[in-house]
Amino acid sequence: MENKDTVIDKRLENIRNIGIIAHIDAGKTTTTERILFFTGKVYKIGTVDEGTAVMDWMVQEQERGITITSAATTSFWKDKNINIIDTPGHVDFTVEVERSLKVLDGAVIVLCAVGGIQPQSETVWRQADKYKVPRIAFINKMDRTGANFEKVVGDMKTRLGANPLPLQIPIGSEGTFKGVVDLISMKAIIYKGDEGTSGFEITDIPEDLKAMASKYRHDLIEKLGESHEVAMDRYLNEQGIYPKELVEFIRKATIEGRIIPVLCGASAKNKGVQPLLDAITDYLPSPLDILPVKGIDPETDEQVERKVSDNEKFCGLIFKIKSDPFVGKLSYLRIYSGTLKAGEYVINSTKNKRERIGKLLKMHANKQEIVDVGRTGDILAVVGLKETVTGDTICDEESQIILEAIRFPDPVIAMAIEPKTKADQEKLGLALNKLMEEDPTFLVRYNKETGQTIISGMGELHLEIIVDRMFREFNVGANVDKPQVAYKETITKSSRAVGKFIQQSGGRGQYGHAVIDMSPGAKGTGVVFESKIIGGSIPREYISSVKEGVIEAALNGSLGGYPVTDVDVKLVDGSYHEVDSSDIAFHMAGSMAFGEGLRTGGSILLEPIMNLEVLTPDNYMGDVIGDLSSRRVKIEEISDRHGLKVIKGLAPLSEMFGYATSVRSLTQGRATYTMEPSFYQEVPKNISAKIIEVSGRGQERRK
Repeated sequence: MENKDTVIDKRLENIRNIGIIAHIDAGKTTTTERILFFTGKVYKIGTVDEGTAVMDWMVQEQERGITITSAATTSFWKDKNINIIDTPGHVDFTVEVERSLKVLDGAVIVLCAVGGIQPQSETVWRQADKYKVPRIAFINKMDRTGANFEKVVGDMKTRLGANPLPLQIPIGSEGTFKGVVDLISMKAIIYKGDEGTSGFEITDIPEDLKAMASKYRHDLIEKLGESHEVAMDRYLNEQGIYPKELVEFIRKATIEGRIIPVLCGASAKNKGVQPLLDAITDYLPSPLDILPVKGIDPETDEQVERKVSDNEKFCGLIFKIKSDPFVGKLSYLRIYSGTLKAGEYVINSTKNKRERIGKLLKMHANKQEIVDVGRTGDILAVVGLKETVTGDTICDEESQIILEAIRFPDPVIAMAIEPKTKADQEKLGLALNKLMEEDPTFLVRYNKETGQTIISGMGELHLEIIVDRMFREFNVGANVDKPQVAYKETITKSSRAVGKFIQQSGGRGQYGHAVIDMSPGAKGTGVVFESKIIGGSIPREYISSVKEGVIEAALNGSLGGYPVTDVDVKLVDGSYHEVDSSDIAFHMAGSMAFGEGLRTGGSILLEPIMNLEVLTPDNYMGDVIGDLSSRRVKIEEISDRHGLKVIKGLAPLSEMFGYATSVRSLTQGRATYTMEPSFYQEVPKNISAKIIEVSGRGQERRK
């Protein structure tokens, strides 16, 4: 009779938590829809073009034919439980890929057989590298004109630095694509009918492909030998390797990150999906294949770990928040150890807040199934968490752990928004709070100088979708300005600053006095506050008020009201009054000191710089480069790809508004481009002066 631990291990062995990642238009959502169809999860195939894809359930996704939010679902293939997250391909929604990869055990990267490795392919690849996620590659659209399997495999080596291992080679391509040669079994899989819905047959390899198949299989075993001693021994002694052994060798090398198994097909024509499902279950890891999760004990600050087991104490990471019209807030959770039941109390160890689990839900896109218990390895949605946000750890109250949080990029684009009527004022605040809770790359701040609410995001499309959701989902009437660049302010030198707030108006007065040292901080750290008060020159209860004043003042800097970043603030001295001192007085003192520190610290403006890639026919290259130079773009590389010139450079976002129209007119609509945020750098002095002047005039007008 099997013991309890064996049953748990078998359940975990059969789980695959995977993400589908890709460049926009590589066919990622189409591939996911076919997976759902062939696993019996849906009985009618949805399509992106018709707006009927199950995983693209948002109205905005169906209208635009793109994925905006990552959607989770569960399906079964053979004896394996596959939890799938379909992620967006558009760079504006890169946060969805980031937080999904953080909690997944494996990934399928979908590559276009025609377009090959595109900029966002490189971005999602880097994200998967960051979290050390084992992955397999699926080269899609083999039926399209210009499809080139070998070229894409070659590009994986040169552009991604990957070690691709083809497990299949295509039979035909473009209009003649009809199946694949399986290099494990050395058999051909031929799909019946143009749409592939009549199934497939397994047959002998066509005569004209036998030599190529033998060469690829030889290469496969040779490459496996580089990472597996037994395979190398068999290869050197010219001994055969059974298909079952090959699968084991490939699985081990994939999980260790040494190779990337490569398959191919045409998802829209239902070709190649079943072998892809086999590869997901054969080669991608189960939760048991992943190292025990590590974190920090909040009491001792020492590293602790949790084994992958239902018998361990519970811990899990909240990786996504979603507003639901029926149940309120949904918190998406990956359980790393232990079990969780509805009605239980847990601790949010990140915030040290106690929370109650209302309901546990298994998600299928936007549909829900209530479950009584969540187990190790599960990806579920939780109802009832009030204080918990994306990146927080929830765990057993008696055995606490804080898992590594998810880091998100800074917004690069902003716009002002204001309610149309008094009635809209409250609704706007509620909508913005909910949207900000859902999306860590969407930020809201209030500019005291202008009286405006400023919303910031990752790109024009990102903000467009946010505003559209406000109108439709939250029924808010609002006016929005045109998108503007999200400039930031920082200091270039250290300085000491004093803030003194003294008011006397008969009776009890106000007294707060704070002295701070300000210095340039590390890139991407924001404003870091630290108290160095020794001996009680400021009572402990007022130190947090000074910090609040500093943080509030940092929201609107001294140069045009832009937020301040990358500054270290140390509270070093001050004084208080036995009667007149108060929280508000020290809040004001902290704010005044910070403002003084900006004025004496050599403040400068920073602007977002974008990674730009332009694909243009050769005969337009001169015009395109001339236009880019006029936009302050620093060109870093010019290369060839598929008969086109590829221009890569670093572009200031402020110069790229309207670029889509400009590049279309320069190239008669034949050039395309992609852009993604890279880093912030100082704005040239002459341009900085103009920005501050324009910003100042705008503030005066609104006053």
